[in-house]
Amino acid sequence: MQSPIQHPHDEAPVQAIQIEHQPSSERLQELGVAQWSIWDKESSEFPWTYDESETCYFLEGEVIVIPEGGAPVPMGQGDLVTFSAGLSCTWKILQPVRKHYRFG
Repeated sequence: MQSPIQHPHDEAPVQAIQIEHQPSSERLQELGVAQWSIWDKESSEFPWTYDESETCYFLEGEVIVIPEGGAPVPMGQGDLVTFSAGLSCTWKILQPVRKHYRFG
């Protein structure tokens, strides 16, 4: 019999990062992605904490985001990703990144 008690940290990292692989052009248009700001970053590694949620669409690059206490999450070109507010993680940029993004 499984214990009904769940530890909040067991599921948090998965829910904190949501990835939509290769969304349709209609979906991107619906969100207005083309009007969002653009962020570029060379290959690097750095810690980051999201004070508010961020949604981004990767135009280029390859990244592994490692949530604090969680498993690495690969993402990159063509992915639409939402990071939840409060997420603390480490970004490992393997290939230079160019992405549209918006907060909130």
